[in-house]
Amino acid sequence: MLGPQATFKQHGESRAWISNRVPQLATLADDLTFFKAVYTDQFNHAPAQLLMHTGSPRLGRPSMGSWVTYGLGSENENLPGFVVLTSGGSNPDAGKSVWGSGFLPSLYQGVQCRSKGEPVLYLSDPKGMNRDLRKASIEAINKVNELTHQEFQDPEILSRMAQYEMAFRMQVAAPEVMSINDEPEYIHNMYGTKPGKASFANNVLLARKLVEKGVRFVQLYDWGWDSHGTGEVGALNLGFVRKCDQMDKPVAALLRDLKQRGLLEQTLVVWGGEFGRTPMQENRNGVDLPFKGRDHHPDAFTMWMAGGGMKGGFTHGETDEIGYSPVSGRTSVFDLQATILHQLGFDHEKFTYQFQGRPFRLTDVEGHVVKEALA
Repeated sequence: MLGPQATFKQHGESRAWISNRVPQLATLADDLTFFKAVYTDQFNHAPAQLLMHTGSPRLGRPSMGSWVTYGLGSENENLPGFVVLTSGGSNPDAGKSVWGSGFLPSLYQGVQCRSKGEPVLYLSDPKGMNRDLRKASIEAINKVNELTHQEFQDPEILSRMAQYEMAFRMQVAAPEVMSINDEPEYIHNMYGTKPGKASFANNVLLARKLVEKGVRFVQLYDWGWDSHGTGEVGALNLGFVRKCDQMDKPVAALLRDLKQRGLLEQTLVVWGGEFGRTPMQENRNGVDLPFKGRDHHPDAFTMWMAGGGMKGGFTHGETDEIGYSPVSGRTSVFDLQATILHQLGFDHEKFTYQFQGRPFRLTDVEGHVVKEALA
């Protein structure tokens, strides 16, 4: 067994147990809704990420962001309804499928943007091409696409046409909204951001800007939390501590910032990973590892939500005394998905898309809204 590697104390009027690894987040305990007994049936990264985001451990299903964008559309016609930002130097193990549109029209897939350089690759026009020429070229291309659609009736042609037009509008809208240079100094201090650099903190601030501009679904992925203890980067007392430091300040700042702008109640913030970690120290090949770490654990882990009509200062579920198995409030990945969709205005059992002869939904044939956690 490997005991706690951090100090836990109770915080706020809710007396929620939070570790000293996230001191800023701890001050917001009464705004958080904890799910302490989440479980999954996948124990490898890629299938578990796919299950969390698409409702299936196998490739081919639409991501949650695609479902939401399909159902709600975008409030801003100049920006995608679903934007993805990554940090940590790598994409998720499941690749871009975790923000793919699956069998939904590709119009609803996530658009990956960057916090350094051009927000979208090749967004700028090449030398010698002005806006009028670009517009004329897109209109010519889409006339051909329209003729092709009339002949073959393939809905993906309509998606392609819409994406050309969106890209044209984004050339004007995206550079402004995807820049944090004009944010006031107190905001940079609050988030710990550094303009011009790729970082998780920069992505969190960009997420707030995107939400303000009407982007429906913003997904942040941060690489580097796989703390097996096989090296310094994955050591619970070294690399893991640095990841907590990088996450704590900007996430707490996001919640405070949304709150002060009157956006938290209409914005659902969801934090978590694809599975938990064992209460035992990881050991490989019968050799004691030089660093402290834990292996994957699908049976019990914690996630939290804030805003968006959730019951702040509330904890749902608990595990046994070693954190190995749930003893109450067991919450499946499908239950989380059903609850998120419910807070966004959907009945997860009725929100379907016809494909290959049957209606599909994000939660497939499972999932229950965790009503106890709702405000």
